[in-house]
Amino acid sequence: MANAVADQVSGGGKNGGLYRLTHRNLEHYPDFGPRMVQLGIVVIVTIALYYENYVGGSVSTILLPNLKMSFTFYVMAIAFGNLIGAFGSLAAGLSDRLGRANIVVVGLFLTGVATLFIIPAMTSKWSFVVATYLVGIVEGITLVATPALIRDFSPQTGRATAMGFWTTGPVLGSLVVAAVGSATINASTQWQHEFRICGVVGLIVWVIALFGLRELSPQLRDQLMVSVKDRVLIEAKAKGIDIEASLKHPWRQMLKLDIVVSALAISVLLLIYYTAVGFGTILLSTVFGFSLKDANGIGNWQWAANAIALIVVGVISDKVRVRKPFMLFGVLGAILMTIIFITKLGHPTSYYTVAMILAAISIFLGFAYTPWMASFTETVEARNPALTATGLAVWGWVLRMVVFISFLILPHVVSSATPLVSYGSQVQTYAKKDAAQIAFAQSHAPLIAFAQSHASLIAFAQTHSQVIATATQYSSQLAAAQQFAPELAVIEQNPVLFGQLAQYSNPATIPPALLAQAVTAAGGGTKGEAILATISANKTAIDGVIAVGAQLQSLVPYTSQLKQLAANAAEFQQLQANAAQFAALQKVAPELAFLQAHAPSVIAASKQTPGQWRDWYWICVGALVFFLLTMPLLRGRWSPKKAKEDEEAYEAMVQDEMKELHLV
Repeated sequence: MANAVADQVSGGGKNGGLYRLTHRNLEHYPDFGPRMVQLGIVVIVTIALYYENYVGGSVSTILLPNLKMSFTFYVMAIAFGNLIGAFGSLAAGLSDRLGRANIVVVGLFLTGVATLFIIPAMTSKWSFVVATYLVGIVEGITLVATPALIRDFSPQTGRATAMGFWTTGPVLGSLVVAAVGSATINASTQWQHEFRICGVVGLIVWVIALFGLRELSPQLRDQLMVSVKDRVLIEAKAKGIDIEASLKHPWRQMLKLDIVVSALAISVLLLIYYTAVGFGTILLSTVFGFSLKDANGIGNWQWAANAIALIVVGVISDKVRVRKPFMLFGVLGAILMTIIFITKLGHPTSYYTVAMILAAISIFLGFAYTPWMASFTETVEARNPALTATGLAVWGWVLRMVVFISFLILPHVVSSATPLVSYGSQVQTYAKKDAAQIAFAQSHAPLIAFAQSHASLIAFAQTHSQVIATATQYSSQLAAAQQFAPELAVIEQNPVLFGQLAQYSNPATIPPALLAQAVTAAGGGTKGEAILATISANKTAIDGVIAVGAQLQSLVPYTSQLKQLAANAAEFQQLQANAAQFAALQKVAPELAFLQAHAPSVIAASKQTPGQWRDWYWICVGALVFFLLTMPLLRGRWSPKKAKEDEEAYEAMVQDEMKELHLV
């Protein structure tokens, strides 16, 4: 038999290489070694698919601003992606008729190409979303086929261990996302970089699956195997299995209360998991203030702990032959640790404290999830082992529908996330970088207000330095010109007359006729006498104005601006004294404008977001309680003793059947 299996896997005999790539059925149940190889390939495939599915989360805080996506749009996109994936999961039920392996291999190729080439080429939010939806449809199909393969290659007595390894696929996919992100993301990283790394990994795994992945023939996989001891009996029965009869009315057989409600229960339990996968970096960045690199680092702790727990609990569950006690322990522990996490939201908490709390939640979720997967597949098998993929398709559809609906609700619960994701990082960067300029602006608000309201006057001063220099040089003459404007006007209108008057150094010697003519020219009467008296008394100052008349004349077009400059001389002295600070403000003006526009909404959101995330996690606690209440629907014993008795009774029945078939 071992030789027959080896022949099937190697494609020996009459089957050529091309035949091996499309015909993957094994007609004999494989020995331990080849079976472990198949299980290992399925786990690696699952890791790669979930890595592709989750990679966007590692760069969400730079992906969203780059493609101009709001947090609400991003959540809605993920929600509808799950809706599309849900119907992909339903289509995966066809693998009961068409087989699993070829679906997985083709799906891996399509998602690898899309992740490496298509998605990174997208330049708008809508093109990005459409590309990810195409990937989501394929993954929705493929990710139901993989647990079906795990079930096929694992008898019930080792089912929890096998499902534990399969369940590490999503978790290790998340861990790979976090590990690669924390190792490769830096301040200059572009979001496309992480998708390209992921796409390369996906295509490498596709090559492994292309040449290595096999599956049981329908006659073998459509039977119930409790332990490997059933192998001979199953292979004997396979010769008489009516495949078409066992596959009639598949949905009618699988849409039962125990299957549908149990699928709903595990789906709501996983709200915490999907929140962490899709929005963990956003939560850790916006609530706790961790960098994108540190947020991915916490993911390393979280998913590594979860992966270990999934495998450990699977092994223990198979040893003691029960599932439900571990599910109960896991759910109660997850409820407790989630409540503790809720108390930390909105309070300064260290990196390692957050990492330990989230790792503990992940461990307890692992203790609940692996036994559930084993118990659920056993519940499906109790209905019809030939329709395992159909039962898992129901689970996949319900799971994605729950995620779809919950993510429609999430933006309304956590409405503050949009300004924090869209502007929070930039606001924080500018606030830190421009701290000195911001402090200066706050302490010199009146002066800045003056500068803003007198921008045209400041511009004039900056572009007419020579005019201001002339006005400064002849400031006394300019003042005298303004003071003695009427007198200067009279002199300017009567140059000959005042030239004659200038010949008399002593006013008393001026001839009366000439003096009378001067009084008349100055306006006559007392007014004319007063002007002449002012001219006589301020002769030096007036002569000084006349001496620089040409220079003062050049200032006439700017009289209004020069008056304003004179009236605000104190403010302009302050502006000059703080010229360096104002130059620095000018350099960061766009950044300060960004802060002025968005900092208020970011500050308000940062105050609201911890409370909103607390509300969401209380919803997750309620989901855990609901899961707790549905556990009795699943098959399986609570008592290890009773479970052992069931196994012994089944083995006795197998022996009796083998005797009837003359196999022993």
